[in-house]
Amino acid sequence: STKAAQSAEIQGIPARATPADYQAHAKAGTVTIAAEFIGHFVRIPDSTLTTDDYIAVETALFGDADGRIKLSPDNFSLRVNGKKAPLPSQPYGMVTGSLKDPDWEPPASSSAGASKSKTSLGGGGQNDSNSPPPPVHIPIEVQRAMAQKVQKASLAEGERALPQAGLLFFQFRGKTSGIRSVELIYNGPAGQATLALQP
Repeated sequence: STKAAQSAEIQGIPARATPADYQAHAKAGTVTIAAEFIGHFVRIPDSTLTTDDYIAVETALFGDADGRIKLSPDNFSLRVNGKKAPLPSQPYGMVTGSLKDPDWEPPASSSAGASKSKTSLGGGGQNDSNSPPPPVHIPIEVQRAMAQKVQKASLAEGERALPQAGLLFFQFRGKTSGIRSVELIYNGPAGQATLALQP
């Protein structure tokens, strides 16, 4: 089934040593939920991507040595600036279309070609200095690689041994400077918990 294949791909990220290594942590039954707000950044092993349309929370669940829990991103929501309706967690697949890699640069050959074409245009007036730069189209294989990294770093689903850690995503197009308060809400098999994070 595709869902089984998807969950096999999602591995999460290594949990930090203890819940105290995160901005906030709270108990939900026998499980401790820990989290850190990372804003429009998507921290994945070996790089940091950005997204203008979503904000991310690195989340970890800790429990007894042989503890297991049924995990689902649907168990989490995010209350921003005290709004009544919290933002539901979004599947990583929604985020991949808006990902940017600040370290990715177009191949040098295309930028050299662009500077040549500028000179050959002469005074055609097509290169108005006020016009926005042409959009950078990230090649599909680069987009696919970013999507796979985000998929792997997302919080896993299904029955899992603890500790587990991964990224959760919430749709938010505003600037993070406008965020005064952030609360991660867990409502799942372990119980309920609300974590006040630092915006």
